[in-house]
Amino acid sequence: MTFVLTLAKYLFTLFLIVGLLFSSGVFSVLLYAKVTGKDIFLESPAAATVLAEAANGMNGSAPEVKEPVKPKPPSAMIDAPAVKQLPELPPGCEIVSLTMLLNFYGVNKSKMELVDEMVKDPTPAKWQKGAIVYWGNPYSGYVGDVTGKSRGFGIYHTGLFPTLQANVPTAVDLTGSEFDAIERQIADGKPVIVWTTIDFAIPKKWVTWDTPIGPIETTFMEHAVLLVGYDEQHVYVNDPLSGKKAHKLNKEQFLATWDAMGKQALSYR
Repeated sequence: MTFVLTLAKYLFTLFLIVGLLFSSGVFSVLLYAKVTGKDIFLESPAAATVLAEAANGMNGSAPEVKEPVKPKPPSAMIDAPAVKQLPELPPGCEIVSLTMLLNFYGVNKSKMELVDEMVKDPTPAKWQKGAIVYWGNPYSGYVGDVTGKSRGFGIYHTGLFPTLQANVPTAVDLTGSEFDAIERQIADGKPVIVWTTIDFAIPKKWVTWDTPIGPIETTFMEHAVLLVGYDEQHVYVNDPLSGKKAHKLNKEQFLATWDAMGKQALSYR
């Protein structure tokens, strides 16, 4: 019995000594970190991993896992209907491009029905020495007369977007996106309205006039088409002016004009 009590005292003493040594070691580490400003736990990648996992466990959430980016096919083509702007809407390329997009989506409306829905900027043009010095702003709505009975100009993405959104709840303005994002829309089977020029060349002449919300610099060569396809060297558009379907264009040249017109693009999710 005496032997058992003696052994118990020795074991208790041993555990006590070990506990004190461990506590003093942890205290020393913390004191060192406080004095030096170094966190030796986080200086070790393994320790950092353990601490991060512990923190996630305490918060009850797992680390966010990002889905891999879906590979983009090298080419894609959409069979969207072609609609001509002539003869009813000589300067109406944007609303006719929207008509093609909506008809493909399943909205059965004509270009003339959509003209009535299109937002317009009714600001009359003011001329000085043969040039327009004050007119509407295409970012606000259609500028001029879309029927061509008097001078017409056009409409930009922010002006046209409300009409798209009224017909397609998932409408999206992709203006300013990289062209890779535009091509991915095509690959997903969704055509895109894009702004370019009538001859698909960089404009040589730009004009500036004042508007109710400030001056704007633009070109009378402004044009909009429906992008329906791409491959490595080309893009394919439904051109409302010529009436051509899946008209093939050099991609590099097209991108230059698209960029010059502000990378404007409208589509839907």
